Amino acid sequence: QVQLVESGGGLVQTGGSLRLSCAASGRTFSSDFMGWFRQAPGKERQFVSSISANGDNRNYLAIVKGRFTISRDNAKNTVYLQMNNLKAEDTAIYYCAAGLRPGTRSVDSKSYEYWGQGTQVTVSS
Repeated sequence: QVQLVESGGGLVQTGGSLRLSCAASGRTFSSDFMGWFRQAPGKERQFVSSISANGDNRNYLAIVKGRFTISRDNAKNTVYLQMNNLKAEDTAIYYCAAGLRPGTRSVDSKSYEYWGQGTQVTVSS
C-alpha cells in the first residue's frame, strides 16, 4: 500500500520560513517526478512545484519562484519544499503528489496517481 505522509506545516508570520517534507512508503519513486500542490479555501488545487527523478528538472509556480525550493532525497524516498519569505497568500493546505503517469505533465494535478493527506500552512500578517 502506497502512502505519502506530509509534515512540517504550521503557523508562521509573514516573511517567515517553513520546510515541508513528504515521505513515501510502499514503493520507491526514485525514477519518477514528484510534486507539491496547494489548495486554499474556496479555490481549486494549484500546482506549486515539481522535481524530476534526478533533480535536474525543477518547475515552479511563477509567484513562488525565488522563494520556494524543491528538493528530494531518493535514498529516503522523500521530497522537500523549503518555503522562505512566506506571504499571507501562501496560506493553504499543501499536498505531496507522486506516481506521474507516462506522457503527462508534472504541473497538472490529474497527472499523479498518489497523494498525501495534506499539511496546513497558515501565514499571518
